[in-house]
Amino acid sequence: MYRPVASRAVRYADLDLFPTKIRTGFYAWLLHRVTGLAIIFYLLLHIVVISTVLGGGGNFDAVMAWLKRPFFAVGEMLLVTAVIYHGLNGLRVILFDLGIGIKRQKALFWGAFVLAAAGFGFALRVFWPLIFPG
Repeated sequence: MYRPVASRAVRYADLDLFPTKIRTGFYAWLLHRVTGLAIIFYLLLHIVVISTVLGGGGNFDAVMAWLKRPFFAVGEMLLVTAVIYHGLNGLRVILFDLGIGIKRQKALFWGAFVLAAAGFGFALRVFWPLIFPG
């Protein structure tokens, strides 16, 4: 039952963030925000890397050679997973806005999560030789 509260301190005084008390919707929201920020960070980094071509072809080639390290392959693998989850969760949110699947929010979240995990497995298989060359 909703009851209006006068101050913010009182409103958040009984907020319990213990992981077993948080519902699935919070995790869906949190993952959506985190993956969105990761995609924006990648986009900015991508623009910076592509702009190194302005310094000449040798400069760009040096940056690309540096980016072929296994650390960046792991980052790209996580980026693939983030894009898959973010896209599927975005579709889930659009369906809710259209009034579709509102009673199945938890199942749709876990479906998006499982498909993102499958995408991670596929990306791991593709990126494995880049992460562990030899």
